[in-house]
Amino acid sequence: MPDPSTDLIQGTLEMLVLKTLALEPMHGYGIALRIEQISDGAFRVNPGSLLPALSRMERAGHVQGKWRASENNRRAKFYRLTPEGRKALKAETAHWGRQIAAIHRILEA
Repeated sequence: MPDPSTDLIQGTLEMLVLKTLALEPMHGYGIALRIEQISDGAFRVNPGSLLPALSRMERAGHVQGKWRASENNRRAKFYRLTPEGRKALKAETAHWGRQIAAIHRILEA
């Protein structure tokens, strides 16, 4: 059985990416690292999941990517949150808040 500390809950990756980009524009590796740091290592983002998610989010207009030099002078695609992405983040956050509250009620019953 996989280590549960490394698995993202199904459907949370895009919301976590949007939240991470709400802080500042970042490249893919920076996004993955930030999610791992903020979650105290509870979530590790697989690049094989992150890059397709970023492509989907870019096609949906939630993020915008631009190629530029990274901190170590390597070419990297930096993503920033768009106004549409901010709306999506707000909606996803509300949705997850309702789900968390419902799960909490069930567990407390």
